[in-house]
Amino acid sequence: MSSESLSVELNEERPHDLSVAPSFSADGPFEIELDNLGQAIHVHLNIDDELSQVARLSGGNHYVDGGQTLGVEVFVTPNDEPVTGKLKIVTGYGSETAYVDVTINPAPETRQVDVDDTLSKPTQKEAEPSVSEGLSDVFPDVDPSSIPLFLLGVFALALAVGIATVFDSFAITLGAGVVVGGVIVALGISVLG
Repeated sequence: MSSESLSVELNEERPHDLSVAPSFSADGPFEIELDNLGQAIHVHLNIDDELSQVARLSGGNHYVDGGQTLGVEVFVTPNDEPVTGKLKIVTGYGSETAYVDVTINPAPETRQVDVDDTLSKPTQKEAEPSVSEGLSDVFPDVDPSSIPLFLLGVFALALAVGIATVFDSFAITLGAGVVVGGVIVALGISVLG
């Protein structure tokens, strides 16, 4: 529904009579209110070429019952400059005609927001730290290049202990002990670096 309206009174003093202001202005879409004060009536609305550049009626021919108020929407396309044209209102199949000078003003200025150039560029996500970087934070004295060797040693240690636990054999336990000893030496070298 439009916020502005142009009121047209029909059949106020006599049949087919119409009363409307000689001029009207709007900043956007508006409504023509056809207020019938008497018997049922046909109303024809038309806009001239100048006004049709920025405005369009929702309908041209209307039947308005006695005592009824009918709203006719006028759709408006914004323009940079005011546009003035004529709205023609006809009742009684041409027995009464009125013209209204309609001015469509430019839409009120909207608040502009300054956009910084940095907003047009996607933000760079910080890369997730790798496992090596994460471990070097935990063990700051360890050389980052030896971390893969450290992880391999931990895996070998876990594997040797697991095998020794599963198999109840002196030879396997001795082999696991050798692996564990080698891993401890390798870890010591990587840590002391």
